[in-house]
Amino acid sequence: MTEMERGAYGTGGASGTGGASGERADRAGEILRMSGIGIGFPGVRALDNVDFTLRRQEIHSLMGENGAGKSTLIKVLTGVYKKNSGAMTLNNAPFEPANPLEARRMGVNSVYQEINLCDNLTVAENIHAGRQKTRFGKIDWNHIKRASEEALARLNLRIDVTRLLGSCSVAVKQMTAIARAVDMDSKILILDEPTSSLDRPEVDRLFATIRKLRDEGLSVIFISHFLDQVYELCDRVTVLRNGKRIGEYPLKDLPRYELVSKMAGKAFSRLGTRSRAEGGAAAGENGVFIEARLLGKRRSVRPFDLTIRKGEILGFAGLLGSGRTEAANLLFGIDEPDSGELLVKSRKQRFKKPRDAINRFIGFCPEDRKKNGVVFELSIRENIMLALQAKQGIFRYIPLKKQRELADEYIKLLGVAAPHQDVPLGNLSGGNQQKVILARWLVTAPELLILDEPTRGIDVRAKAEIMNLAMRLCDEGMSLVFISSELEEVVRCSDRVAVMRDRRKIAEVRGPGMDAEQILKTIAGAEECHD
Repeated sequence: MTEMERGAYGTGGASGTGGASGERADRAGEILRMSGIGIGFPGVRALDNVDFTLRRQEIHSLMGENGAGKSTLIKVLTGVYKKNSGAMTLNNAPFEPANPLEARRMGVNSVYQEINLCDNLTVAENIHAGRQKTRFGKIDWNHIKRASEEALARLNLRIDVTRLLGSCSVAVKQMTAIARAVDMDSKILILDEPTSSLDRPEVDRLFATIRKLRDEGLSVIFISHFLDQVYELCDRVTVLRNGKRIGEYPLKDLPRYELVSKMAGKAFSRLGTRSRAEGGAAAGENGVFIEARLLGKRRSVRPFDLTIRKGEILGFAGLLGSGRTEAANLLFGIDEPDSGELLVKSRKQRFKKPRDAINRFIGFCPEDRKKNGVVFELSIRENIMLALQAKQGIFRYIPLKKQRELADEYIKLLGVAAPHQDVPLGNLSGGNQQKVILARWLVTAPELLILDEPTRGIDVRAKAEIMNLAMRLCDEGMSLVFISSELEEVVRCSDRVAVMRDRRKIAEVRGPGMDAEQILKTIAGAEECHD
């Protein structure tokens, strides 16, 4: 791509180049245009009049927070979903793939975070699956082996292609998937979170491969929540938010904090300043309940230091995929660390499973309550008792009378709206389901409660009730970890905020002047306030 082609093509809802001649020049450099794309599902407008343009020999980032519409747009492009409105062109010709196979035949290929290959086949078999060359009515294995070696050599990778893919590293699997896509004569390669399971040397190798493919004529759509990597690799970015296109921007002209604010939906000038929550422990006022020293897990979260004091709310802030949940998983034993150490009340602990953390009076409300939190078929009472019964063990059954007493106590305490405690939990609203999960952990009398996105998907009133409860628990001496994508919620609730970016803790923000703008700038790298 020439320097002219890589220039600024407009910065906002329109990509104005000025005049008909500018538009013709712009169109000449395009390989893909998606115009006015709309698609809806029952109760949800997933994409609303979205435009997206990909130019020849460019690496274009598609960014947005969870639910922004990135995956839906890609599924429309690859024929998984049928759009309700809009038009697509590929090489200036109408493009309407009936399914992903047809999209691949027309040169649009995807490599997803969850690599869609077969571990029980060899590398060569994966590269040529479904399109094996035959000779005299039999598969020509010599050709397949030789062609696979050539396809990988194009990516500067030389391995034994007769190895089972399951015996290879994640990086090799990723390269195999890309080699398969490139070998199918792709014009457009879509990479969806390709670095999520790679170490830095592997990322460097992948990026060198992507640049090489671009220089050979391929156009790349790069989807990632790693801000540093997007700026390192990509030419331009299109930002989506809540199913709408916010704009298209040359990355060289877009400061990082502006990109973060466009994704988050808050202009800095309009961010309200929130005072630090009243009550709770000031830094250093109370003793330390839990301390992490260079605690980390390879390919999950980089080693970090962290202290949480008694009666304190520690907030976690960062974009989707920044490492917030991964850090919390280490504190609760969902994941076992491979570096560092964890101390609870100054005593070293090794949490190999959540029950180890529960036995040390730690509770955890997970991010995805539907997948990891609630059991819809069980009653409210049964859901509340799950953690306490697990803590006591299956041979110390909690009598039904005691279960009813505890369930009634916490239903009243949290204001769960239900006719009685034997109602199936699936019958309750999202806010009431979240309150039942909180009750589940409160009944275990935790000294530290980790709340991961406790207000996601619930109404405003329920949000306020849960946030006020969190601050009240803190005032009563409980320690809390509060994780939320809503920065205003984090600022309102927290005494301190640990800021995460690209799976590492980069800063701590604290003090009466702490506000969402300061945290956004820290996430973007405009400033870092280390301990």
